[in-house]
Amino acid sequence: MQIKVFKFGGASVKDSEGFRNVGQILQKYSDEKIVVVVSAMGKTTNALEEVVKSFYAQDGQTEALLLKIKSSHVALIQELFPVSQAVLDDINDAFVEIEWVLEEVPHEDYDYTYDQIVSMGELLSSKILIHYLQYLKISSKWLDVRDVILTDNTYRDARIQWDTTQSNAKHKIIPMLETANHIVTQGFIGSTSENFTTTLGREGSDYTAAILSYCLDADSMHIWKDVPGVLTGDPRIFDEVIKMPRISYNEAIEMTYYGAKVIHPKTIKPLQNKQIPLFVRPFLDPSSEGTVISDEKEMSYPPVIVIEHDQTLLHISTNDFSFVAEHHLSMIFALLAKHRLKVNMMRNTAISFSVCVNNIPDRIKKFEKELGTEFKMIQDNDLELVTIRHYNEDILKDMKKNKLILFEEKLQDTVQMVVRNLPKMKRKE
Repeated sequence: MQIKVFKFGGASVKDSEGFRNVGQILQKYSDEKIVVVVSAMGKTTNALEEVVKSFYAQDGQTEALLLKIKSSHVALIQELFPVSQAVLDDINDAFVEIEWVLEEVPHEDYDYTYDQIVSMGELLSSKILIHYLQYLKISSKWLDVRDVILTDNTYRDARIQWDTTQSNAKHKIIPMLETANHIVTQGFIGSTSENFTTTLGREGSDYTAAILSYCLDADSMHIWKDVPGVLTGDPRIFDEVIKMPRISYNEAIEMTYYGAKVIHPKTIKPLQNKQIPLFVRPFLDPSSEGTVISDEKEMSYPPVIVIEHDQTLLHISTNDFSFVAEHHLSMIFALLAKHRLKVNMMRNTAISFSVCVNNIPDRIKKFEKELGTEFKMIQDNDLELVTIRHYNEDILKDMKKNKLILFEEKLQDTVQMVVRNLPKMKRKE
């Protein structure tokens, strides 16, 4: 059986027009076997995160925040369906699950509660989509991906239990595809062996699609985006970006590792392991092939610029000003891993160790506390991490304008800089 895996992100289903566009795309593939992975609508994940924060703050706003999310989903449904009672009943059941959580005292584990609530965004959008596809008379069934993807108990960044997940996929999804052409399921979420919901990390729906592609030996995977394909820079920041029609798995892995947002960093490796091509395609131009990521021989690429905002430099030294030795570094890295602080760049000197991480205040605070009295830590905020792949001197010079370079590292074809943007100097009149 030839299977394709399609992933539609939040921008694809942000409103009723988006759902209609997804329906039109899937109608063109109505005779093919496709697993459709869908993200939460628009900014729903952000809104559900605010619900969780309010719940823990006990600020009296939780119910109003949840009602706002529910109202937006109801309004979309009423725009999309001539008769909407069945789908309204379906999504109401999902909101009841959230309300059950909110009726209890906040759980001591914030991340656990986060996953039980924020995961509902994908369940809501997938339920709306399956009702819409069935309204269009497209042969389709709904699947709860938590019945397939088994994870450990690392809430908000769960790790996949591959053997069980692969067995589940073959025994649950393949029989469904024998009786329906399209299976609609959720990105971003999984389940523990105790049936608690987990999430795979922000923007994790790409990774879900790659997991299912791997487990089902898919013919190809397609990510539908609001950009023409993989670009040489973020079009919201740079004017003159170009689409790269073909790139290799290795190049895609490097780009996403350094922070390129077009694909989730964990997506490529499962596809590379089984030589499954990935198409990054524009949902507003479905006829376009976009960018194909496959086992291409390494080729020449134009300069690619990736900017990670909201970075923090942590400067760590011993309180007695002794050398930062190997046993110190071992302890520091163990704590970085424990608190899930991804090392984006680092530098070690005789008496200090500096590391650039994403600014996640609660994790950094716990990390600093656990460093204990042996170390002191100075934090440098409001920074950017600039990565230039396949750089040339002109691009490098241009990217350094009006920036204070805190430190810089050059590899064979990659430059990374931790920078602070400087105010532009104005000449006095």
